[in-house]
Amino acid sequence: MIPQQSDQALARIKAETLIESLDWLREFHGRIVVVKFGGNAMVDEALQQAFAQDMAYLRYVGIRPVVVHGGGPQITARLAELGIPSEFRHGFRYTDSQTIEVVRDVLRNQVSADLARLIEEAGAQTSVLSGEDDNLFRAEVVKAQTPDGEVDLGLVGEVRTVNPRSVLQALDAGQIPVISTVAPTVLGELLNVNADLAAASLAVALGAEKLMVLTDVAGLYADWPNLDSLISEIGSTELRNLLPRLQSGMIPKMQACLAAVDGGVPKAHIIDGRQPHSILLEIFTKSGVGTQVVR
Repeated sequence: MIPQQSDQALARIKAETLIESLDWLREFHGRIVVVKFGGNAMVDEALQQAFAQDMAYLRYVGIRPVVVHGGGPQITARLAELGIPSEFRHGFRYTDSQTIEVVRDVLRNQVSADLARLIEEAGAQTSVLSGEDDNLFRAEVVKAQTPDGEVDLGLVGEVRTVNPRSVLQALDAGQIPVISTVAPTVLGELLNVNADLAAASLAVALGAEKLMVLTDVAGLYADWPNLDSLISEIGSTELRNLLPRLQSGMIPKMQACLAAVDGGVPKAHIIDGRQPHSILLEIFTKSGVGTQVVR
């Protein structure tokens, strides 16, 4: 094929892709999409940049993205630098008064700041927020539930109430909110909260059209590690029954999807964050990627 023909073929493919996205652009224009940023995408520079470009793209085609993130690897690294040991109990980080200050600092001043910078370099404005700002989140202390009983996790909690005012103000100003997940109790004690579940609570409070949770796997598997058992779509009732049989790392992510759809969000998605531009592939293509959870 001569170069001119090759260029024309590529142009046709691009045009077809744009036309395919038209129905989704019409459906999601002006709607809020909450994205929980995590996994490999948080530590791989190329994936970080691709994610930032996706967020800027959504903003400029009229969709209103909200980014919620944790920062486990970055927190562990900072604690090590400070000579503070990382302790995990039943898969959860034990958080004492010294650790929570490191968590707060790393999430806001490192992870949020870096992600906001990348999104702004991609062309969109951002607003950096945390669960402490303007009563965004209020949380309660929780303990890990194990077959042997409850396990104390220290200053670890779950979001109980959401005041989305600051997020809506940022969206109305044309900004992409970038939100870190620490939250005070009603008495003002700061807690480390699970970012997956916080994102679900926020999606419900915002009346979001979608919750999208980035992971390091292709989606939900009915029979892990059988790769042929990947589930493309699952209803909330079936997911509730499957939940006790899932690997521990997937449980909070699927609990988040379940909480979102139970709370009125039409769809929640588990998406492979190792795949560049997976957010755009999920929203704007017929095949989509990952696992979709519906009521």
